[in-house]
Amino acid sequence: PDTRASAIEDPRGFLARFPDGAVLDEVQRTPNLFSSLQGCLDGDPRMGRFVLTGSFQFGLQQGISQSLAGRVGHLHLLPFSWRELVSGQHDAPTLHGALWKGGYPPVHDRGIPPGTWFADYSTTYVERDLRQLVQVRDLGTFQRFLRMCATRTAQVLNLSALAADCGVTHHTAKAWLSALEASHVVHLVPPWHSNLGKRLVKAAKLYFVDPGLAAWLAGLRREEDVELGSLRGPLFETWVASECLKYQRHRGRTPDLYHWRDAHGHEVDLLLEVGPGRLLAMECKSGQTVAGDWFLPLAKLAGLMPSLRGAVVYGGDASQTRTSFAVCAWRDIETLLDQAFSGANPSPSP
Repeated sequence: PDTRASAIEDPRGFLARFPDGAVLDEVQRTPNLFSSLQGCLDGDPRMGRFVLTGSFQFGLQQGISQSLAGRVGHLHLLPFSWRELVSGQHDAPTLHGALWKGGYPPVHDRGIPPGTWFADYSTTYVERDLRQLVQVRDLGTFQRFLRMCATRTAQVLNLSALAADCGVTHHTAKAWLSALEASHVVHLVPPWHSNLGKRLVKAAKLYFVDPGLAAWLAGLRREEDVELGSLRGPLFETWVASECLKYQRHRGRTPDLYHWRDAHGHEVDLLLEVGPGRLLAMECKSGQTVAGDWFLPLAKLAGLMPSLRGAVVYGGDASQTRTSFAVCAWRDIETLLDQAFSGANPSPSP
């Protein structure tokens, strides 16, 4: 509190104490500091002197957009990717453990039980901070909206149906969903179309950024509930989409992630733009035994896009190559993405 009071009462004097920069955490609690930071940065343009972090990013983003536009670089700190979990020497969970635990750091580096941490996170951040932002008056309705979103992860979003099921207006549901997306709780994946305008108006797919949070909100309280429940497939697809999102965000790329569906009902779960004119199509299957019909959607899309590279990401442990497509074990997802972005043929080694 004393440090915060100093920053509020004398922002210029406060910044003068750090001529070589500092890490300012929860900086959104001192909005007047941004204007003083602007002058400080203009007077000494050395890059990287100040690192601004905050748990409630709306206030942080507002201050940056108003006073620091053009002077900052954005880093999105998403939950741990699979490679980060393994390289960080955390216990590498099984597939269903990965879907149940998700990637939020405290679940792994502090050993907090997933159910306990997700309950606290939902109460303190999702229900308290987001409620204030979108001015939710009925907590029960907002909680129901969150649970409904969780049960719809990895599905094409029908906002009108979602609003009707929650008993709110279309406008309210849209505002709530926008707040969840801006806070990196959910991510909307647009449809792929060569016409950019059609991409913007067609229905997007809804994904939670963290499958563990989606599982908890959907009422799955044990790892066995994920393994045996009907949401195993959608949660696995959510995990794959999340890994693709993290892969791009952690490398400073704007996510180029899409889904594909034609008028006849043929669909491919995920399309990733990995370079100019290059696409990686992925089918996500939580099963551990490869089935021949898994490749049919990829073959259909490849007939329309001959240069397309395709892969099936599945819940087994052995990567292999079948016909003209790769079969990627879930643990090898980042190897697949490394090869795709480098331009190599996506065929992970077993």
